[in-house]
Amino acid sequence: MRIYRHFEDLPPEVKGGAVAIGNFDGVHLGHREVIGEAGWIAKAHRIPWVVLTFEPHPRMVFKPDQDPFRITPFRIKARHIEEMGVDDLVVLQFDMDFASRQAEDFIKDVLIDGLAAKHVVCGYDFYFGAKRQGNPDMLLHKGRELGFGFTCVNPVSDDGNEAYSSTRVRDFLYGGKPKEAAAVLGRPFEIEGRVVKGDQRGRTIGFPTCNVELNDYLEPAYGVYAIRAGVDDGTQTVWHDGVANIGKRPTFDKRDIMLEAHLFDYDGDLYGKHLRVALIDFIRAEKKFNGLDEIKDQIAKDCILAQDILKKTNPF
Repeated sequence: MRIYRHFEDLPPEVKGGAVAIGNFDGVHLGHREVIGEAGWIAKAHRIPWVVLTFEPHPRMVFKPDQDPFRITPFRIKARHIEEMGVDDLVVLQFDMDFASRQAEDFIKDVLIDGLAAKHVVCGYDFYFGAKRQGNPDMLLHKGRELGFGFTCVNPVSDDGNEAYSSTRVRDFLYGGKPKEAAAVLGRPFEIEGRVVKGDQRGRTIGFPTCNVELNDYLEPAYGVYAIRAGVDDGTQTVWHDGVANIGKRPTFDKRDIMLEAHLFDYDGDLYGKHLRVALIDFIRAEKKFNGLDEIKDQIAKDCILAQDILKKTNPF
């Protein structure tokens, strides 16, 4: 998949495609329906399959002081989009100047002059342009006027008739319900990043951990999770069962938020390596202990529970 950070002067092979537009934070099952619809049209007409998205997420521009909320920071969002087979990802810088662009100007400058879109696809709840004046109805009418096809994808729902949405994913994760979040995402929720050095207490009690900072990720419910951790091995990712704590480590009066993962079948050095941590199930809330012996006993119990959970869960 080719990635472009601009819409002006794009090469000819990107133009004239079927373009899916959206923020796509999470790339959940509803997002995949929108992107997949553009892919079906692209293949049927033998034209490029293009995704158009925005970075940073508009909410980070309009509400810069709010807590981190991303389900998929850009690198991870791009990977999930690429896995679908998309040809081109066009990522536009979202700032206040871009937000003030009139909706009709966005259509003309970006979709027509920039991408020369043959067909545009978006979700039913996609709004764009200054004061959110642009919407699916505008795209439909402008498409008829300017000569591009348009498809609006209706809500995609689960068996309980609840629409898949990023908000549902966030609410499940805040509530310590990673299995329910996975049902909306179509895969387990992951936190990934470089392994950083911590206090190295875990190795002194027989449970060495690898630590990953959350950075732009939303903060799931603090506590202990059964996990699968993906370790880079060349071009492959090798998955290991484990257990992880997410939180502030109140026993040691810490204030920063950290993910600390203990892998059951890995004893190598992970410092500086890239780690993917998939949350499979929630075991218990974070708590304060009376010293290392109490922590050691509880971690042993957590590991037994995690192993039992993971035995009943399909491996990756």
